[in-house]
Amino acid sequence: MMTNQTHDFTLAEATARVRIDELAPVSRFSLRVRPAQAATLGRALGLDLPDRIGRIVEAQDRTALCLGPDEWLICASEAARDAIVATARKAYEATPHSLTEISDREISYRISGPAAQELLTIACPRDLDLLAPGCAVRTVFDTVQVVLWRDGPQDFRLDVWRSFAPHVRALLEIGQAELAAGL
Repeated sequence: MMTNQTHDFTLAEATARVRIDELAPVSRFSLRVRPAQAATLGRALGLDLPDRIGRIVEAQDRTALCLGPDEWLICASEAARDAIVATARKAYEATPHSLTEISDREISYRISGPAAQELLTIACPRDLDLLAPGCAVRTVFDTVQVVLWRDGPQDFRLDVWRSFAPHVRALLEIGQAELAAGL
């Protein structure tokens, strides 16, 4: 005879294997520039723009992620926002480009802990074993386009458009509870 057992999982049980945290806001920019001019514009912005998709370069309070052959995501402290805009404006005549602020478009979640990678596989089709620490990629989570950063062996960041954030967070929390239950 089977019995129907229930167990109310505590937050401590759920976060013991994997933790989900919303990160503080940062300044974000979508940068498009011809690859031949990327080095010049990168120097003006205070960092080398990586030349391979998925690569990340950090300098001072700025991070550049190469998302495509002529596309970068620039993240910086909120205090650096105005300086980045002013520098890009000054560089435009010599180095035509498109710099669009997207700070309010996205939020970021940190997913960390021994089961972080397992949690992400519930809705991400990428082979996360191939995503090395210090790299990031554009991918999907369920049906939502995201940027997935791997900051360490058990430490990920997920950039999600704000309008999809409740959906993604709910999926992550369901998966977190399932992992805690051993499902």
